[in-house]
Amino acid sequence: MSQATLLDPRKFLARESFIELNAGERAQALMDEGTYRELLGPFDRLRSPWPPMQGVAPQADDGLIVARGRTGGKDSVILAIEGQFQGGSAGEVSGAKMTVALDLAREDAEKGKPIQAVLLLETGGVRLQEANLGLEAIAEINSSLVALRRHVPVLGVIAGMVGCFGGMSITASLCSYLKSEQLSPSLTYRAKPTAGARSCSASFLPRRRLRMLTSLLGWQDIP
Repeated sequence: MSQATLLDPRKFLARESFIELNAGERAQALMDEGTYRELLGPFDRLRSPWPPMQGVAPQADDGLIVARGRTGGKDSVILAIEGQFQGGSAGEVSGAKMTVALDLAREDAEKGKPIQAVLLLETGGVRLQEANLGLEAIAEINSSLVALRRHVPVLGVIAGMVGCFGGMSITASLCSYLKSEQLSPSLTYRAKPTAGARSCSASFLPRRRLRMLTSLLGWQDIP
C-alpha cells in the first residue's frame, strides 16, 4: 500500500493550501506578520459612472483587493483577484483599482521609495457584460505595469484553480517574473527585459477617472 493511500484524511483536510485560500488570505499569507493593511476590499461597492451610459448594468462588487505591507522586509503592494467572484473577471472598477495602485507605486519609485508589486492572478479575463470598458481597463493595467517595471520588478502569481485567461493573460506575460501555483509550484517564468519600452495608454476616456480612487486608497498614510 502506497504512502499516499495511508494519508490520514484529517491531516489532509487540515493542510494549508495557497491555492484554496481566498484572495484576502493569499495576500495576508505573503505579507510579513503584523504588516498587512487592506486599503480597498473586494466588496467596497465602488461603482463606475460609465456602464449605464453604455446600457450596461453597473457592478457594485469588483472582486479585487489592494493591500499594503512588507514582504521579506520590503515595502510591498499586493493586488489580489478573488477568483470565486464572477470567475475573477476584470471590469471597469477593478481595472481602475489595479491601475491606480501600479501608478502610485511607480510615482513612489520615481521619488526614491521603491515598492515591490505582487499580482495574485485568478481570472477568466474581461468581464463580458462590461464589454469595451473592461477591455480598456485591461489596456490601462498593462500600460501602468510596463511603466512600473522600468523601476522595480513586478511579480505575478497565478494563484488559483481558475487560472489566468483572456486579456489578463497578457498582463501576466508582462510581469517581470511569473509563478504558477496551478501547474507546478516550481514553475517560474522570467520576462525578457524590454529595452526602451514605453508606456502607451489606449484610453478613450479621460484618464482622470482612474484618479477618483486615489484618495480612497489611503496610500499616503503608509509610513
